[in-house]
Amino acid sequence: MKKLLDYLITSKTRIKLLLKFFLNAEARGYLRSLAEEFGESTNAVRVELNRLTEAGLLEAKNEGRTKVYRANRGHALFEDLHNIVKKYIGIDQLIEEVLRKLGNVELALITGDYAKGIDSGIIDLVIVGGVDKGYLQGLVEKVEELIHRKIRTLVLNGEEFEKLREKFEQDKALVVWSKKREGQR
Repeated sequence: MKKLLDYLITSKTRIKLLLKFFLNAEARGYLRSLAEEFGESTNAVRVELNRLTEAGLLEAKNEGRTKVYRANRGHALFEDLHNIVKKYIGIDQLIEEVLRKLGNVELALITGDYAKGIDSGIIDLVIVGGVDKGYLQGLVEKVEELIHRKIRTLVLNGEEFEKLREKFEQDKALVVWSKKREGQR
């Protein structure tokens, strides 16, 4: 999937913007901060922001003298782009290969850079529940080879998670799996 997206979208800046805004729909950014985050010129980022905004994929809102961008959740392609970005990163494989085989997983969250839409190469995965940590490590190593990214895991029990819940909410952690949601399917 990674190579395919690189062939379909030749602008590296556009790919970075899609990752930023469509991996976590809560992500927001403005021109200068995005240029700094991506290590790109403000002009390169501006051109791509304008294109994505004109296409209706991003929304722009003035906050004082700063124009702030975010994904347009109402766009017909929002869910499709969100799923493509997850596949590009490899989160779909991570969920399939690791979480479903671990046992008593109540909740799984992506935190850190990926939750902010930054493809840093390290995925921070928080798992809530009782799991075999040795088995988890073996699965993580296999998935890392598949998705070409490192995975850092943190396993918490329910009580530990409750103590940290507020921090995860403030950091806009991305829920990638929930036992409650799976049970509803």
